[in-house]
Amino acid sequence: MQVRLGAMGGGVVVAVALAAVLGGCAESADGGGNKAAGASASAKGTADGGSGAGKGAAASGGTIGAAGSLCALPVRFAVAERWKAKGIAAEAELSRASKGSDSDPTAALADSLLRQGPVTAACEIDAKPAGNIGFLRVWTGKDANTDAGTVLRQFVAAEDGTSKAKYRSVKTGGGLAGVEVEYLHTSKLLGETKKETALAVGTPDGPVVLHLGGMDTEEHEAMRPAYELAKQTMELT
Repeated sequence: MQVRLGAMGGGVVVAVALAAVLGGCAESADGGGNKAAGASASAKGTADGGSGAGKGAAASGGTIGAAGSLCALPVRFAVAERWKAKGIAAEAELSRASKGSDSDPTAALADSLLRQGPVTAACEIDAKPAGNIGFLRVWTGKDANTDAGTVLRQFVAAEDGTSKAKYRSVKTGGGLAGVEVEYLHTSKLLGETKKETALAVGTPDGPVVLHLGGMDTEEHEAMRPAYELAKQTMELT
Protein backbone atom coordinates (compact mmCIF):
# COMPACT_ATOMS: atom_id res chain seq x y z
CA MET A 1 0.00 0.00 0.00
CA GLN A 2 1.57 3.27 -1.08
CA VAL A 3 0.85 6.85 -0.04
CA ARG A 4 2.18 9.95 -1.77
CA LEU A 5 2.08 13.05 0.43
CA GLY A 6 2.33 15.68 -2.28
CA ALA A 7 2.94 19.34 -1.48
CA MET A 8 0.46 19.92 1.33
CA GLY A 9 1.29 22.54 3.91
CA GLY A 10 2.32 20.13 6.66
CA GLY A 11 3.68 17.55 4.27
CA VAL A 12 7.18 17.45 5.71
CA VAL A 13 5.95 17.01 9.26
CA VAL A 14 3.46 14.33 8.22
CA ALA A 15 6.09 12.52 6.19
CA VAL A 16 8.46 12.44 9.14
CA ALA A 17 5.73 11.26 11.47
CA LEU A 18 4.62 8.46 9.17
CA ALA A 19 8.19 7.42 8.50
CA ALA A 20 8.57 7.01 12.25
CA VAL A 21 5.37 4.98 12.39
CA LEU A 22 6.57 2.50 9.80
CA GLY A 23 10.22 2.74 10.80
CA GLY A 24 10.01 1.61 14.41
CA CYS A 25 13.08 0.13 16.00
CA ALA A 26 15.14 -2.42 14.13
CA GLU A 27 14.37 -5.98 15.15
CA SER A 28 17.53 -7.51 16.51
CA ALA A 29 16.44 -10.78 18.08
CA ASP A 30 13.42 -12.82 19.02
CA GLY A 31 12.69 -14.21 22.48
CA GLY A 32 14.96 -17.17 21.80
CA GLY A 33 17.93 -14.94 21.00
CA ASN A 34 17.89 -15.58 17.26
CA LYS A 35 19.22 -12.74 15.17
CA ALA A 36 16.40 -11.18 13.12
CA ALA A 37 17.84 -9.99 9.89
CA GLY A 38 17.05 -11.11 6.43
CA ALA A 39 18.45 -12.41 3.25
CA SER A 40 18.91 -11.66 -0.32
CA ALA A 41 15.87 -13.03 -2.01
CA SER A 42 16.96 -12.22 -5.49
CA ALA A 43 16.26 -14.87 -8.07
CA LYS A 44 20.00 -15.52 -8.36
CA GLY A 45 20.27 -16.00 -4.61
CA THR A 46 17.40 -18.46 -4.27
CA ALA A 47 18.37 -21.48 -2.22
CA ASP A 48 16.95 -24.22 -0.06
CA GLY A 49 17.27 -22.49 3.31
CA GLY A 50 17.65 -23.81 6.81
CA SER A 51 15.16 -23.63 9.66
CA GLY A 52 12.79 -26.02 7.94
CA ALA A 53 12.76 -24.14 4.63
CA GLY A 54 12.13 -26.12 1.48
CA LYS A 55 12.34 -25.76 -2.27
CA GLY A 56 12.09 -22.22 -3.60
CA ALA A 57 12.85 -20.55 -0.26
CA ALA A 58 15.67 -18.17 0.60
CA ALA A 59 18.29 -19.05 3.19
CA SER A 60 17.29 -18.18 6.74
CA GLY A 61 18.91 -15.39 8.72
CA GLY A 62 16.95 -15.90 11.94
CA THR A 63 13.36 -15.78 13.19
CA ILE A 64 10.87 -13.18 14.37
CA GLY A 65 7.56 -13.31 16.21
CA ALA A 66 8.40 -14.61 19.67
CA ALA A 67 6.89 -12.93 22.73
CA GLY A 68 9.05 -10.12 24.01
CA SER A 69 10.53 -9.25 20.63
CA LEU A 70 9.86 -5.98 18.81
CA CYS A 71 7.83 -7.94 16.28
CA ALA A 72 5.87 -9.96 18.82
CA LEU A 73 3.24 -11.82 16.77
CA PRO A 74 0.76 -14.68 17.08
CA VAL A 75 3.09 -16.59 14.73
CA ARG A 76 6.81 -16.93 14.30
CA PHE A 77 8.75 -17.59 11.10
CA ALA A 78 12.20 -17.40 9.57
CA VAL A 79 13.38 -14.18 7.93
CA ALA A 80 15.70 -14.26 4.96
CA GLU A 81 19.34 -13.26 5.39
CA ARG A 82 20.06 -9.52 5.43
CA TRP A 83 16.39 -8.51 5.43
CA LYS A 84 15.70 -6.08 8.28
CA ALA A 85 12.59 -6.42 10.45
CA LYS A 86 10.99 -3.58 12.42
CA GLY A 87 8.05 -3.59 14.81
CA ILE A 88 5.10 -1.24 14.23
CA ALA A 89 3.11 0.06 17.20
CA ALA A 90 0.03 0.64 15.07
CA GLU A 91 -2.58 1.10 17.77
CA ALA A 92 -0.47 3.65 19.64
CA GLU A 93 0.26 5.60 16.47
CA LEU A 94 -3.39 5.57 15.36
CA SER A 95 -4.49 6.78 18.79
CA ARG A 96 -1.91 9.56 18.74
CA ALA A 97 -2.87 10.65 15.21
CA SER A 98 -6.60 10.69 16.02
CA LYS A 99 -6.05 13.36 18.69
CA GLY A 100 -5.10 16.00 16.13
CA SER A 101 -7.38 18.73 14.79
CA ASP A 102 -10.11 17.96 12.25
CA SER A 103 -8.07 19.68 9.54
CA ASP A 104 -4.91 17.71 10.31
CA PRO A 105 -4.33 15.09 7.55
CA THR A 106 -2.15 12.95 9.80
CA ALA A 107 -5.00 10.79 11.10
CA ALA A 108 -6.30 9.85 7.64
CA LEU A 109 -2.80 9.14 6.36
CA ALA A 110 -1.93 7.05 9.40
CA ASP A 111 -5.15 5.08 9.00
CA SER A 112 -4.46 4.42 5.31
CA LEU A 113 -0.96 3.18 6.12
CA LEU A 114 -1.67 1.19 9.25
CA ARG A 115 -5.07 -0.38 8.56
CA GLN A 116 -6.18 -2.55 5.67
CA GLY A 117 -9.56 -4.19 5.94
CA PRO A 118 -9.85 -6.07 9.27
CA VAL A 119 -6.14 -6.00 10.14
CA THR A 120 -3.52 -3.50 11.29
CA ALA A 121 0.20 -3.35 10.52
CA ALA A 122 2.38 -5.16 13.06
CA CYS A 123 5.76 -5.74 11.45
CA GLU A 124 7.67 -4.58 8.38
CA ILE A 125 10.59 -6.54 6.93
CA ASP A 126 12.70 -4.47 4.54
CA ALA A 127 14.47 -6.02 1.54
CA LYS A 128 16.76 -3.05 0.84
CA PRO A 129 19.73 -4.41 2.86
CA ALA A 130 19.51 -7.50 0.63
CA GLY A 131 19.53 -5.44 -2.56
CA ASN A 132 15.81 -5.41 -3.43
CA ILE A 133 13.14 -2.72 -3.24
CA GLY A 134 10.11 -3.86 -1.29
CA PHE A 135 8.81 -5.28 1.95
CA LEU A 136 7.24 -8.26 3.61
CA ARG A 137 4.59 -6.86 5.94
CA VAL A 138 2.73 -8.65 8.70
CA TRP A 139 -0.80 -7.53 9.61
CA THR A 140 -2.79 -8.78 12.59
CA GLY A 141 -6.44 -8.72 13.62
CA LYS A 142 -8.37 -9.30 16.83
CA ASP A 143 -11.29 -11.53 15.83
CA ALA A 144 -10.17 -15.14 16.25
CA ASN A 145 -13.53 -16.38 14.97
CA THR A 146 -13.15 -14.95 11.46
CA ASP A 147 -11.87 -17.52 8.97
CA ALA A 148 -8.67 -16.85 7.04
CA GLY A 149 -10.38 -16.75 3.64
CA THR A 150 -12.78 -14.01 4.71
CA VAL A 151 -9.98 -11.96 6.25
CA LEU A 152 -7.86 -12.25 3.11
CA ARG A 153 -10.70 -11.24 0.79
CA GLN A 154 -11.45 -8.21 2.95
CA PHE A 155 -7.73 -7.34 2.98
CA VAL A 156 -7.52 -7.40 -0.83
CA ALA A 157 -10.82 -5.54 -1.26
CA ALA A 158 -9.52 -2.72 0.94
CA GLU A 159 -6.63 -2.08 -1.46
CA ASP A 160 -7.76 0.13 -4.33
CA GLY A 161 -6.96 -1.01 -7.84
CA THR A 162 -6.80 -4.79 -7.36
CA SER A 163 -7.82 -7.31 -10.01
CA LYS A 164 -7.49 -10.94 -11.11
CA ALA A 165 -7.23 -12.30 -7.56
CA LYS A 166 -6.69 -16.05 -7.39
CA TYR A 167 -7.22 -17.72 -4.00
CA ARG A 168 -6.17 -21.17 -2.87
CA SER A 169 -6.02 -23.13 0.37
CA VAL A 170 -2.52 -23.75 1.74
CA LYS A 171 -0.79 -25.07 4.84
CA THR A 172 2.33 -23.53 6.32
CA GLY A 173 5.39 -25.56 7.19
CA GLY A 174 4.36 -25.28 10.84
CA GLY A 175 0.99 -26.88 10.14
CA LEU A 176 -1.22 -23.79 10.06
CA ALA A 177 -4.13 -23.93 7.62
CA GLY A 178 -4.51 -20.78 5.59
CA VAL A 179 -5.49 -19.14 2.34
CA GLU A 180 -3.12 -17.59 -0.18
CA VAL A 181 -3.87 -15.06 -2.92
CA GLU A 182 -2.01 -13.74 -5.94
CA TYR A 183 -3.41 -10.61 -7.56
CA LEU A 184 -2.59 -7.54 -9.59
CA HIS A 185 -2.52 -4.02 -8.24
CA THR A 186 -2.78 -1.02 -10.55
CA SER A 187 -1.67 2.39 -9.29
CA LYS A 188 -4.19 5.03 -10.33
CA LEU A 189 -1.51 7.68 -9.95
CA LEU A 190 1.21 5.96 -11.96
CA GLY A 191 -0.94 3.82 -14.22
CA GLU A 192 1.33 0.84 -13.60
CA THR A 193 0.27 -2.70 -12.73
CA LYS A 194 2.27 -5.08 -10.55
CA LYS A 195 1.88 -8.48 -8.94
CA GLU A 196 1.28 -8.93 -5.20
CA THR A 197 0.92 -11.99 -2.96
CA ALA A 198 -0.59 -12.48 0.49
CA LEU A 199 -1.22 -15.29 2.95
CA ALA A 200 -3.75 -15.34 5.79
CA VAL A 201 -3.87 -17.79 8.70
CA GLY A 202 -6.06 -17.99 11.76
CA THR A 203 -4.64 -18.17 15.28
CA PRO A 204 -6.18 -18.22 18.79
CA ASP A 205 -5.11 -14.57 19.08
CA GLY A 206 -6.68 -13.49 15.80
CA PRO A 207 -5.88 -13.59 12.09
CA VAL A 208 -2.46 -12.90 10.61
CA VAL A 209 -1.81 -11.68 7.07
CA LEU A 210 1.63 -11.89 5.47
CA HIS A 211 1.87 -9.61 2.42
CA LEU A 212 4.59 -9.30 -0.23
CA GLY A 213 4.52 -6.25 -2.46
CA GLY A 214 7.49 -4.75 -4.30
CA MET A 215 8.25 -1.77 -6.48
CA ASP A 216 7.15 -3.74 -9.56
CA THR A 217 6.49 -7.31 -10.66
CA GLU A 218 10.18 -7.95 -11.31
CA GLU A 219 11.08 -6.96 -7.76
CA HIS A 220 8.15 -8.98 -6.45
CA GLU A 221 9.40 -12.14 -8.12
CA ALA A 222 12.96 -11.47 -6.97
CA MET A 223 11.74 -11.26 -3.36
CA ARG A 224 9.42 -14.26 -3.58
CA PRO A 225 11.96 -16.68 -2.01
CA ALA A 226 11.86 -14.63 1.21
CA TYR A 227 8.07 -14.93 1.25
CA GLU A 228 8.31 -18.68 0.64
CA LEU A 229 10.75 -19.00 3.53
CA ALA A 230 8.32 -17.25 5.85
CA LYS A 231 5.40 -19.40 4.68
CA GLN A 232 7.34 -22.66 4.93
CA THR A 233 8.52 -21.96 8.48
CA MET A 234 5.43 -20.23 9.91
CA GLU A 235 4.05 -21.70 13.14
CA LEU A 236 2.25 -20.54 16.26
CA THR A 237 4.36 -18.74 18.85
